[in-house]
Amino acid sequence: MPDQEKLWRKLGLTDEEYVMITGQLDREPNPVELAMYSVMWSEHCSYKHSRNSLKMFPSTGPQVVQGPGENAGVVDIGDGYAAVFKIESHNHPSAIEPYQGAATGVGGILRDIYTMGARPVAFLNSLRFGDLKSARCRFLFDGVVSGIGGYGNCVGVPTVAGEIYFDPCYEHNPLVNAMCVGIMPKERLVLGQACGEGNLVVLAGAKTGRDGIGGVTFASEELSGASDVDRPAVQVGDPFLGKLLIEATLEAVEKGLVTGVQDLGGAGLTCALTETASRAGSGLEIELERIPLREPGMSAAEILISESQERMLFIVEPDKFTALEQVFKRWELDLAVLGQVATGEDVTVRHHGEVVAAVPAESVAGGAPAYMPQSREPAYFKELAGFTSPVLPLAECAPALLKLLGSLDLCSKKWVWQRYDHMVRTCTVQGPGDDSAVLRIRETGRALAVTVDGNSRYTYLDPYRGGMLAVCEAMRNLSCSGAVPLGITDCLNFGNPEKPEMFWQFEQAVAGMAEACRVLDAPVVGGNVSFYNEVEGEAIYPTPVVGAVGLLDHPEQRCGIAFNEPGETILLLGPPETSLGGSQLLKEYYQMVKGRPQEVNLQMEKKLQELVRLLIRKNLARAAHDLSEGGLAVALAECCLAGGCGAELDLVSSGRPDLTLFGEGPSRVLVTVKEKDRHRAVQLAEAAGVSCVELGLSGGKTLKIRSDGKNILDLELMAMKEAFEEVLPWVMK
Repeated sequence: MPDQEKLWRKLGLTDEEYVMITGQLDREPNPVELAMYSVMWSEHCSYKHSRNSLKMFPSTGPQVVQGPGENAGVVDIGDGYAAVFKIESHNHPSAIEPYQGAATGVGGILRDIYTMGARPVAFLNSLRFGDLKSARCRFLFDGVVSGIGGYGNCVGVPTVAGEIYFDPCYEHNPLVNAMCVGIMPKERLVLGQACGEGNLVVLAGAKTGRDGIGGVTFASEELSGASDVDRPAVQVGDPFLGKLLIEATLEAVEKGLVTGVQDLGGAGLTCALTETASRAGSGLEIELERIPLREPGMSAAEILISESQERMLFIVEPDKFTALEQVFKRWELDLAVLGQVATGEDVTVRHHGEVVAAVPAESVAGGAPAYMPQSREPAYFKELAGFTSPVLPLAECAPALLKLLGSLDLCSKKWVWQRYDHMVRTCTVQGPGDDSAVLRIRETGRALAVTVDGNSRYTYLDPYRGGMLAVCEAMRNLSCSGAVPLGITDCLNFGNPEKPEMFWQFEQAVAGMAEACRVLDAPVVGGNVSFYNEVEGEAIYPTPVVGAVGLLDHPEQRCGIAFNEPGETILLLGPPETSLGGSQLLKEYYQMVKGRPQEVNLQMEKKLQELVRLLIRKNLARAAHDLSEGGLAVALAECCLAGGCGAELDLVSSGRPDLTLFGEGPSRVLVTVKEKDRHRAVQLAEAAGVSCVELGLSGGKTLKIRSDGKNILDLELMAMKEAFEEVLPWVMK
């Protein structure tokens, strides 16, 4: 008993959880079974601290084909086709081995998409790092970017959009969130279920090795100074083998050769076996010695929990196996028949004739406890709210804008994009640098808009509003491209949920996100929770990241952010209320993270987005760009730089030019219209009940802004371009 006790604690299980396992089995588990429970009952796999809170999310709607519970969410995009998408984290592995951590994060989310029967068409990513003045942060940043590009470019899937932010709180715990989007005929949808007694259980792809053993347990605990010893828990990817596996799997699905598909990611074979059996309410009989091994002498437990990459599990009718084998042989991939679907609900595993595990699938895959941790508002929350922002002198407005454009958060990320292939497959209509990427759907002639967004400072300062704002911005970015939002996937990156203050942040953020999703008709069809993002007790900012997908009837309908032609009227749509709380100005110019983000009116947000989509659909809006970090001044500068066209504006005085220029608030969008369309656009805004202010005209090679007859900003595009484009290459030189 003492050795067994040490084992379950070493595997990350609590004494109470061990008692639950013995109760569900009606006996004590053997060491192999205990290893299976430990990975599946880890936070990463069981969501035991978040399951109850996630029930707040709306997950249904007329467009939802498949919601949470499978490998990825699926939404209807018309004409018999569906979009499949999901986002997941690979934070801890990337902190230890950035290249492979990021590469296998991309490979893992890729498998989630084609497991459903969809052709992957796009990658997106959301990244957070510490200050690039640190050599370690530059190493992590360069390694992660290389890993994303190295895997994505090799498998031939474009990386079309993303976001990157920097803050000292991510110094030792970077965030690497990877999203993938796929397209498929709806009738091709295949689920991860082991149905049909007597059907074969088949393993395909790479040989099984010791890489990644304990990966999900490693991802379910705080990092520490000793975490480098967990480097073996980081998987190793092979994108060339991954590409073959994509093609072979999709061919098998298209030909109807498989009845169930499940990728082997976190928790490896244990997860694939128990989840597919649990979903189907079936049993499995498995022979481990049939698995091709990359390393000799692997134990049964090692084989079952290895997270070796590029592997898939198929459920196959016996009379279709020969045809399946021919498909995989043509792609130079091996298949191994591990066993079959059986009666009952147990997964029985044999190794060289000996039964090494016999466990109820539902107990392992779904029997973990659902905790409701204590929740307590942190002391900082009240302290940071009682704050009055400093007043920026008029003469400092232009230098402040240059400083913001040259900040690592807001500067051009071209240094990153140039290392990604965003044009492979030739479906990318609008790539990195806009509010959303836009992809042509060859099969239907329509287009998808995709984006990923999140503001961790907002969520730190007010988790409820921050969660709400993350959803609003993602939806708004789709609308600014002209797309009707269809649904979202989220990656919730937080600290230790066992600390009441950390769980309060999580609970509040989820509640805010859920409310925004309900009002904006944005069902959450899947996602990921990443807890324990702490090092030596110091947590990251609470960071909810939202990936969103929308639909355009025609790719030509898309709208970009660029001011392309002189003489067009610039309109500001949305309420005038803004705040410097949590703003980029406070962070970069005053080195402060204080105050509260502006309150959100969700009904106004909905009206604004409907108006923007209407203006684009009627071909009135020539450019559209949402106002987010940096406020009006930064949004104007980004539009000017994107099109190489300046602007001249007269602003209504607010008594605080700095608040007018740099204040941040929701539900605000810049659009440009031709002079002949100006009156019609204003009429539509009035009819929608959305404030519309004429700011000025596009044109020239400078950005000039006046208020009350005084020049408050006058900058040449070339000066802004230098600040915007040169900082990241210089820092990373």
